[in-house]
Amino acid sequence: MQKQIAVILSGCGHRDGSEITEAVSALIALSQAGAQYQVFAPDLTFAVTHPISGATTMDTRNVMCESSRISRGHIRPLEQLKVEEFDGLVLPGGFGAALHLCTWAKEGARCQVHPEAERILKGFYQEQKPIAAICIAPALVARVLGAHGITLTIGNDATTAIEIEKTGAIHEVCGVDDFVTDRAHRLVTTPAYMFEQATPAQIFTGVSRAIQEFVEMA
Repeated sequence: MQKQIAVILSGCGHRDGSEITEAVSALIALSQAGAQYQVFAPDLTFAVTHPISGATTMDTRNVMCESSRISRGHIRPLEQLKVEEFDGLVLPGGFGAALHLCTWAKEGARCQVHPEAERILKGFYQEQKPIAAICIAPALVARVLGAHGITLTIGNDATTAIEIEKTGAIHEVCGVDDFVTDRAHRLVTTPAYMFEQATPAQIFTGVSRAIQEFVEMA
């Protein structure tokens, strides 16, 4: 039977949503691995960050609507995600993961987590179903599950790594085209655009390798 995978997006665009190359790479890799996926996102409004200047604008948009641009309109509200219906969970990166799924971007290790994201992460962990997290998304996983002593990566950013280890998680340095597996906790992570100068090819290589490992665990 095909593996059924839940994917959580957080908008569309690296400054205030899901990083598009990471998200699309994950969806392609899941498809290549023969898995089926369903995309979810929180139904909430946010202030838009200009994609070029990085300035906060007066415009507001909806996270789920923006995420649907990546999933071609096939999307469901986050609260409809039922852990028992899926074999694994994928969390692409992009700043939206640290803005909308939690407040890591503003508060680091002391951040608040969206209650549905927390429920879902704890549910997959308790059911021993694998979780894959990309780019900054491992910080969200660390905030929720760090007390279990999980091992993960966000690449080689020392400042973020120190903040992650405040949660109890263990950080491992990793290259952009590689990934880190914590088999004991069924967690796979890859740094992707935490290396800002990475090429799309490098991102796809790292993400696809991570997703292959993840699907084998599911």
